[in-house]
Formats: sequence, structure tokens, C-alpha cells
Amino acid sequence: MRLKSINPATGELIREYDELQWDDVDSALDLSLEAYRQWKRSAFTRRAELLLALSDKLLEKKEGLAFTISLEMGKPIKESRSEIEKCAWVCRYYAENAASFLAPQVVPTEASQSYVAFNPLGPVLAIMPWNFPFWQVFRFAAPALLAGNTVLLKHASNVPACALAIEQVINEAGFPVHVFQTLLISSRKIDNVISDRRIQAVTFTGSTPAGRSVGEIAGKYLKKSVLELGGSDPYIILADAHIEAAAEICVKARLMNAGQSCISAKRFIVEAPVYEVFSKLVVQKMSAAVMGDPMDEKTDLGPLARNNLRLDLEAQVNNSVAKGADLLLGGVDPQIPGAFYPATVLGNVTSGMPAYHEELFGPVATLIKAADMKEAISIANDTTFGLGAAVFTSDIEKGRYMAEHELEAGSCFVNDFVKSDPRLPFGGIKESGYGRELSVFGLREFMNIKTVVVR
Repeated sequence: MRLKSINPATGELIREYDELQWDDVDSALDLSLEAYRQWKRSAFTRRAELLLALSDKLLEKKEGLAFTISLEMGKPIKESRSEIEKCAWVCRYYAENAASFLAPQVVPTEASQSYVAFNPLGPVLAIMPWNFPFWQVFRFAAPALLAGNTVLLKHASNVPACALAIEQVINEAGFPVHVFQTLLISSRKIDNVISDRRIQAVTFTGSTPAGRSVGEIAGKYLKKSVLELGGSDPYIILADAHIEAAAEICVKARLMNAGQSCISAKRFIVEAPVYEVFSKLVVQKMSAAVMGDPMDEKTDLGPLARNNLRLDLEAQVNNSVAKGADLLLGGVDPQIPGAFYPATVLGNVTSGMPAYHEELFGPVATLIKAADMKEAISIANDTTFGLGAAVFTSDIEKGRYMAEHELEAGSCFVNDFVKSDPRLPFGGIKESGYGRELSVFGLREFMNIKTVVVR
């Protein structure tokens, strides 16, 4: 089998890559384990130095790396640059906090010494998606490498150039050979890799069905796993919110990366008194987005990453309209080369429609009317997902209470869109997965939290 890199803006083949055979994978696993035996003994100060060097290298090569992202998966070039900058940030964050994160924690007991030590686990398999082809990898890899683990990356099959570029930039930063390796393989080989005795843990970001499969295999072989899956993030707009500002933030959140993000704003749940004015503002701001060539600095909305994704999204929109949703903007195939789908707004969405229950992975805003705050919270939580949520209100204390106590999600924001931050834990509940990435919590997901007692 060959992995194909296709430009989603034109539909043209960029390059084909040969898939690794099992003998190659087997060799990579041996090399990863061998590298781990040395890497785990390296001083964490040395690992931190290399992460700082990696941060600098990412910024040095930012333009070229951003070009590769935009060419291979269609993200507007200005967003691709921001993605590389965020990867540099996460590397620097972990490097600067290595001493406090990895230091043993003393726990007073009757023993002469008792403390908690943090040890690496070994080779970790990372199965990563295409939508943030660098960030998704680095937000796991930076803490995993700092912890002393080695990494094997199985990236999405449509971004092989990004996968190889990540391995190259890590090597150029000075990391020991084979500490990080890219495996150009299809999903058909994943089961064998996860079950292999040399793999100690697995992290997966992607769809819920695929996450179930990965979790099942990892569980069967008693491998530690972290799953970051889909989302249908609700954004509640209360009647006392600053409506213009809320609409601006919500549209930005919905159109970022062409709406192809697990934590994109998916469902706008609006209190009845401000529903009409908010709807008009969303339509106005969505219609102003410039769709076009991702390499053009003026482009706000690039293509979806693959044509099959566009067809799936189109079917969800059409089915929702057939069930009674109002098509307020877009929803029509632009009939141009590439996997483009226009900024779209669906109004008066109700239970029973795909736009109410399913994740819409594209630039489609879903408007749902709620009679009051209580109903808005009920609608927000009426989902199998639980990744992110937001509430917009001028009453900060009310918003904080809702975020902390009422909304069922791993990340809840007030008067802002949901986003990941190296300093804060990130992950979901329900069918959005389990475990956490980023911050000290993400670092310790792939460490042996070891009790040491000395009499």
C-alpha cells in the first residue's frame, strides 16, 4: 500500500509514500526500546535543554513547516504559522518547568524517608490526526520526551509529509537517534503495534469509533491509554451577554481551521430574547469570511482536508434541513476544484436533526433557541460528548458557576472560545475520551508514579 499526500485545495497528488512493511516496524520497535534504555537515564536537565533547542528550531523553520501544513491539509497559512509557534511554546513550557514537574514529592510518614518519584514508562505509540498535524503531536511528545519516554508516531495517512517533517526537526534539534520515530503505516497495522510487548502505552486523538477500537486493544493488553476524541461543544449565549462581542468570538471559534477541530464551537444555544439579533450577527460575520487558496494571506477559510469529509458534512447539513432546520447561509457546493465547503449557518435546529446530535466537522454554525438559562444548560448537556463548552454572560459570577458546576465537559470557558494551553490540562469526559494532556497532569499520564519508602 502507498500513502498519498493530496493537496485538498486542488485535488492534485503531491506525492506517494511507500508504507513500511512489518519487518521495518519490528526494527523500529527494537530501536525505540534500545534508545529508551539510554534516554531514561539522561538527566532531566539535558532533556530540558533539548526541548529548548527544539523550540528554537521550530521557530527557525516556521515558514517551511507552515507551508507543509497548508499544502497537505489545507489550513490557511497564517493559521499554520500560529500552529508552529504554539508547538515551540509547549516545548519551552515543559523545558522551563522540568525541575518542578519531575522532582520527587516528599510525603511525611512514620518511615525515615517516604516520597513519590516519577519514572518514564518506555516506548509510547502516538496515533495522531490530520487537523492540527504538528500541534497534536507536540502537545503529547514534548512532555513524553521530557519524562524520558521514547515515541513512535503513527500519523494520519493523509499527512505523511508533516509526519516526516516532525521527525526531522526533532532530530535536527539534537535529540538522540531513535528517541522519536515516524511510522508510515496504515491503520491496518495498528492492532499489532499496540499489542506488541515493546509498546508500554498508547495515546490517540481522533474519532470516537476509532478511539473505542484503540481503547479496546490497549485494554486487552493492559496498556496505559489516553484518548482525546470527538466533541460537539455547546456555546451558551445568555440574554445578558454582550451580543456583538459574543458573536465575534463564536464565529472565530467556528471558522478556525475550517471548523475542523474537536473543540470548535459546534452548537450555539441562545436564550430566546436575543436569538434573532445573535442569529443575524452570526450570518453577517460568517458571510464575511474569505474562502480561497490557503496560501493566500487574505484567506480565512480554506478547504476541508479531504473530499470525503466535505461530502459527509454536506449530507449532515442536507439531512438537517430536510428535518426542518432553516438554511440561513451557505450549504451549497461551490462547484470549484478542491474540498471546499462554504461558511454555513443553520437556524432553529432541534432534537432529532444531525446538526443537533452529531459532530459537524466543518464551517457550519448551528443555532438552537432556548427559553431560559435552565433549558440552555439542559440542551448543552444533551450530548454524548463532553470535550469543551462555553458560556457568554455579563454576570461573571453566574458564568463561572455554570462553567464549574453545570456544564459537563473537560474544559469550560466564560466569555471566550475553548482552546488548549500548555499550562492547563486538556481532555474530555463521556464519549470525548479519558485522560489528560498538557500541564503537569499530561506529563504524568505516561509516567510511573512510584511510591518509595525507606525505614
